[in-house]
Amino acid sequence: MQMNERASRLPLAPLLLIAPFFLWGTAMVAMKGAIAHTSPLFMAGIRILPAGILILIFAASRGKPQPQGWKAWCWIGLFALVDGSLFQGFLAEGLVRTGAGLGSVMIDSQPIAVALMSLWLFQERIGLWGWLGLALGVTGISCIGLPDEWILSLFSSPVFSHSGLHLPLLSASEAVNYLQSNLHLLLDSGESLMLLAALSMAVGTVMIRFVCKYADPVTATGWHMILGGLPLWGISAVSETEQWSGLVTSDWLALGYATIFGSAIAYALFFYFASSGSLTSLSSLTFLTPVFALLFGNLLLGEVLTTVQWSGVGLTLVSIYLINQRDNFAVNNKKLTIKEITAPQPPNPITLPMRESEVGVKIRGEEY
Repeated sequence: MQMNERASRLPLAPLLLIAPFFLWGTAMVAMKGAIAHTSPLFMAGIRILPAGILILIFAASRGKPQPQGWKAWCWIGLFALVDGSLFQGFLAEGLVRTGAGLGSVMIDSQPIAVALMSLWLFQERIGLWGWLGLALGVTGISCIGLPDEWILSLFSSPVFSHSGLHLPLLSASEAVNYLQSNLHLLLDSGESLMLLAALSMAVGTVMIRFVCKYADPVTATGWHMILGGLPLWGISAVSETEQWSGLVTSDWLALGYATIFGSAIAYALFFYFASSGSLTSLSSLTFLTPVFALLFGNLLLGEVLTTVQWSGVGLTLVSIYLINQRDNFAVNNKKLTIKEITAPQPPNPITLPMRESEVGVKIRGEEY
């Protein structure tokens, strides 16, 4: 795996690089029972606002500088709006309206958007292997999060029926009606909110590069969580009721784990690494989040993994390997091509000159 520039300077660098996604996945498992006993915006606020305070305390203890100047605070404010308020708000409201599996798939598909924006803004090379890895990653998390019936029904639908892919089996009107019905289903069931959450997280991941031009990445992460959490709690106070009356001790412990480990530590590490290195490679590790959630759901909650889900885990791991090794594959292919071009050619056959006396010319079978 290609090491992030900042991660390579730290001890236990590979573990720290994977830690945010491990913590996010396990935090989802920890919060699974608490979600039903609280309101979405209150839960979103409690995940990030106290976590931001913890990050600022840590930053101050390490002597990290505070933001200076109006440009720094403008970027942090915009960062807080996009990655704090919008991302957490869309995510919380979307989880209420859609299943956790489908929501996880749509959220964790954001590496596609990060790759496209990184290609446009920072000219990060993705290449054939990178795009193949991204496609496999989305396929893998789809196998993990979507119901098995959805995956298997694709091969029995009119589009895939009979002998392989035969799109003409559907008429134009049938295809339009099919797409319209599924689009309405998507918008009404909350998946549109999950897509907006994924886009907000992708924009926030790219935005940290601009924020870090004017502020320390760890300090900026803390402030953006505080400033992003305040509107969530404000809207919750006005529009929601009984935010904490139904929470029991185990729920508070789960929220505490999600705040300290799933937000404060995870986001501080993620945006610290995102401030340098390849955003496409780092963001691709987001595909690990549903893998960790699935595995720990199996270990702690007794959830059984199906064959389709195990296949999704395998595809996800392959996709991350391809994305992070895409440059090495490209270099090896280039070296192989150059080697083939510059390989020594077999010598031309040597033609020895013959003496004139040895040359015979046959005309009509006679030699002269």
